Amino acid sequence: MVRVLSPSVAIPFVAGWVALLVMTMAGSALVDRHVSPFGQARAGLRAIHLHALGAALLAVVWALPIIAFAPWLGPVERGVLWSIMAMLMAGMGFAFGVVPLGAQVFIAILGVAGTVAFQAQGAVTAAVVSACFQVFVAVGAAETGRTFLDGKLAEAGLADRGEVVSLLLREFEEGEADWLWQVDVNRRVREVSPRFAFALGLDQDDAEGKPLIQLLAGESWETGFFHSSLHDLAERIKRRESFSNLLVRVTLQGQHRWWELSASPRIADNGTFFGFRGVGSDVTERRESEEEIAYLARFDTLTGLPNRLQLTEALGAAMRRADQSRSRCGFLMIDLDRFKTVNDTLGHVVGDQLLERLAERLRALVGDAGLCGRLGGDEFAVVLGGPGIDGDKVHAVAQRIISGLSQAYLIDHYTLYIGASVGSAIGPRDGVTVETLMRNADLALYRAKGEGGAAHVVYEPSLQTDAEQRRQLELAMRNALERSEFSLVYQPVIDAKSGAVLSFEALARWTSAEHGPVSPAKFIPVAESARLIVPIGEWVLRSACLEAARWPTPIKVAVNISGEQLLESGFAETVVSALANSGLPPHRLEIEVTESVFSRDSAAALVTLNRIIALGCAVALDDFGTGASSIGYFRKLRFSTIKIDRSFVQGAARLAPESLAIVRAVVAMADSMEMSTTAEGVETESELAMIRKLGCRKFQGYLSGRPMSADQAYELVGKTAKSARPVQDGSGGARGAVG
Repeated sequence: MVRVLSPSVAIPFVAGWVALLVMTMAGSALVDRHVSPFGQARAGLRAIHLHALGAALLAVVWALPIIAFAPWLGPVERGVLWSIMAMLMAGMGFAFGVVPLGAQVFIAILGVAGTVAFQAQGAVTAAVVSACFQVFVAVGAAETGRTFLDGKLAEAGLADRGEVVSLLLREFEEGEADWLWQVDVNRRVREVSPRFAFALGLDQDDAEGKPLIQLLAGESWETGFFHSSLHDLAERIKRRESFSNLLVRVTLQGQHRWWELSASPRIADNGTFFGFRGVGSDVTERRESEEEIAYLARFDTLTGLPNRLQLTEALGAAMRRADQSRSRCGFLMIDLDRFKTVNDTLGHVVGDQLLERLAERLRALVGDAGLCGRLGGDEFAVVLGGPGIDGDKVHAVAQRIISGLSQAYLIDHYTLYIGASVGSAIGPRDGVTVETLMRNADLALYRAKGEGGAAHVVYEPSLQTDAEQRRQLELAMRNALERSEFSLVYQPVIDAKSGAVLSFEALARWTSAEHGPVSPAKFIPVAESARLIVPIGEWVLRSACLEAARWPTPIKVAVNISGEQLLESGFAETVVSALANSGLPPHRLEIEVTESVFSRDSAAALVTLNRIIALGCAVALDDFGTGASSIGYFRKLRFSTIKIDRSFVQGAARLAPESLAIVRAVVAMADSMEMSTTAEGVETESELAMIRKLGCRKFQGYLSGRPMSADQAYELVGKTAKSARPVQDGSGGARGAVG
């Protein structure tokens, strides 16, 4: 520029311009260095604006010669001057591509200055060329800047992604149970990672170059007999197949572990295979947890026997085999007798130990004949399959089980005896589905328990009929109270010496709208199993108290109470309420219980009965000698009366020695403990004479009178209250006393 200007422009002007240019460039450099230090990767918005301002000042200084000195120059010098400015615009446009704003400002100022200068001198063509050149350079500078910035953004994105991948790989490698692994074309491990070496229990150098299968097989590598999962892994690598979540059992330092491996073959761009690379994790704990869950789902935790699920599956399989081979299979349901007594008296710890011993014994008794398991609680089952299954074989297995389980158990210095009841069904004769066969075996078991236990009952169609009848009776009974279908009858209890009526036993009767008169022997067990006995028993108690309140003062009423009622928490309060509502004095109410109420929860039963005695009521023990009799009850509870069962009365009348001895013993015990005795079921004069001779104080039965209505009972006690005659030996004494 100095060389072009010197011939035509005064030296002081040229020198001043040069000085101004140097100062502007120096100031611009200082500003750039201050706002964007050397080596900084990014520039802020303020730095970009300051750089653009510096570029504008620099462009103004460069534009001065063509604006201020052009009139002093010739056409050639002006052309050269424009060429210099064009070179500066092009060069600065590319040089400032990093900061496009500065480049555009520089180009715009110089381009406008050139265009204005040419226009002022009348060179219209040159002015147009200058304007076009300015536009082309500006567009080129913008494209250069955009390309540069796109490249930088892509570079930054790749760097970020690389950093993220590196971080993930580092975290993956540092994880507790995951690692990277790779093998070469010869299936030898290469570039062993620290985590992979740690999982193998080796140093990285010791593992490097070893065959992968050898490292995983452990001691079995020498023999070649290693786990099938390792063979599967070797085959997949050999076939160069990708695999995911392959479960492999490895042997490391003599211990078996479970690994989960995933990998893909490594293929070069030219298609050459050069190994496998993948990831792995130790899933031993998860595998063990899954196995434990699977075990718990199919086996009983206490006894170790198969549970209901596995028994059901086994029975289904046995039925399918029987259907295919046109043979039979058997299903036995087992319920333990008297097991609850063990839990109630000795506690659940001893009960659990007993179940464990029993399960071992049951497994030995069944042996290879079938599969035994626990259904729950004290219920067990046996599935019998295979050829030769028939009724005789099922019965033989059932009898063997009953006999074997009834033998003594020695647990914690206790010698325990329990029994077993068995119900069985044979498929497909007794059912073509698992549910039907199990239900029918359960019906047979119900019958076995009802017959007293320690028995085997085979299913027969009549059991289904009985079950349906029980179901229908239960449905009808649920509305019987509301429809007033129940009624009470009263059977007199007579003084054996005087023949006077001492009390009445209230007995429930049911006349159903659907079924007509229903025997107590049928509806009482149904009511107890359906827990309807509680509301029915409360109705009987309240009704009997209301009726007894009409009778003369000495006459009592006896009400039978079931075990379900006695174990109700508010039963004593129910007795108080019945007495209060009726106005009956407590000493005229006698509660009759059987020994069975003590077999379920003797402690709770004794507490409730003692509360009733404390009210002033009497408590009688009914059917003594027919159940699991225990004189221990007499130490804990003061009974008013012991009722001797009809079977002993009849036996004594026939002079049976056992019956005579039992009746004498009961009477002697009752007399010594100041209790009364009542002989039940006295029907003949000879029976009456015998129980008098043996010392029984009271009796009841058809000889004293059949159960009668409330009005008949009231009429009877009205007569006897006026005049009571002693019962004479002979044919009509007792009948004369009761009318």
